Amino acid sequence: MTKTIQYRGTGRRKTSIARVRLLPGTGKYIVNGQTLDQYFDYEILRREVQRPLDLTKTTGKYDVIVSVEGGGFTGQAGAVRHGLSRALLQVDPEFRSTLKSAGFLTRDPRMKERKKYGLKAARRAPQFSKR
Repeated sequence: MTKTIQYRGTGRRKTSIARVRLLPGTGKYIVNGQTLDQYFDYEILRREVQRPLDLTKTTGKYDVIVSVEGGGFTGQAGAVRHGLSRALLQVDPEFRSTLKSAGFLTRDPRMKERKKYGLKAARRAPQFSKR
């Protein structure tokens, strides 16, 4: 049995975690068992996911299989982009400067701020009544 070459990358954004596998192929995307068009409704999110491959000029050379969970669709798209960029580094370390300058290797640290006591939300205070 021949062992196929595959590259892996883990991406995170907000509360989303994406496990990405790159396999030599024709350029099809499978996200949680669905095609990219079925999983991500918005064109801007689909483009965001595909940007690392476009930037490194490897579009159509690899099949991308993704397992993503947690968060919302925007956070998931960011996690997939991050994981795909990390997997591309395993393909060719020369891609590092290109991906790093585009900001695809940096984990976005922004998280939801915790709710504080005495407030209704993280910063939202109860309504003030003068009388």
